Formats: sequence, structure tokens, C-alpha cells
Amino acid sequence: MDVSPFTKAEIEYLTAQRIGRLATVAPDGVPQNNPVGLFYNDTLGTIDIHGLNLGATRKFRNVLTNSHVALVVDDVVSVEPWAVRGIEIRGVAEALKGAERRSRSMSRQVIRIHPRRIISWNVDPAHSGMEGRDVTESPRVA
Repeated sequence: MDVSPFTKAEIEYLTAQRIGRLATVAPDGVPQNNPVGLFYNDTLGTIDIHGLNLGATRKFRNVLTNSHVALVVDDVVSVEPWAVRGIEIRGVAEALKGAERRSRSMSRQVIRIHPRRIISWNVDPAHSGMEGRDVTESPRVA
């Protein structure tokens, strides 16, 4: 059974990217946006954020108090002509301690994002433009 809320093209894109920007909200309501390393978790259909001493970061503490997050992963394919592609993932995150390390240089904490809304643009060569969907919908299989 496929647990992924992502299309095949979105999974291929996410696994080829390593950096995204994670938006969290501090307890006082102030937004914070940070570059983060990301990994697609094919077992759970989630995006996992790992890092060096992640548990000591403000973004980790923010998720402990407000689980609503947004992650943008994008890149510039061409400057002339201008061509960009990317994915915005809005969802609910868990701040987990004692997780398995991705490498020895990373801490045992992880921010795990469970997608609730996915917006992608120009990720699938067969479908140009922007598409958005709630996760309760089945993804389009490419």
C-alpha cells in the first residue's frame, strides 16, 4: 500500500533536493523561516528534517509549541528563459527526540512533517504550471 501523499514526479524532485526553507511560528506568534536539510521518508510519506544539534534550535522548540509548519523546496532550472520549479508543503509537524540518525554528524532529533496541503509548480514535466491539493485527495500518479 502506498502511503505517500506525493506524486511520483514530486517524490523524484524531493529526493533530488537537499535544502528547503522551513517556516515555523514562535510561542509569541512571530514567524521564523530557516534553511534546513530535508529527506523524504518513503516509509511514512513524510518529510523529515534532520540537522546538527537540531533539538537545541528555535525551530525545534517552535514545533513543540505550535505544530503548524510550511516547507518550500524550489530551484531555478534556467535563467534564460526563466524557469523555476518547486513544492510548498503545509502541514503538521512533530518534534521527535531519540530518532535514528541519518549520519553520525546529525543529532537524534527530527522534525517530521505530515503534509496536509501540497502545492507544486513545474515539477512534473508532463504538467506545467501550479497545482494544489489537500492530502485527503489521492495524488495524480505520473
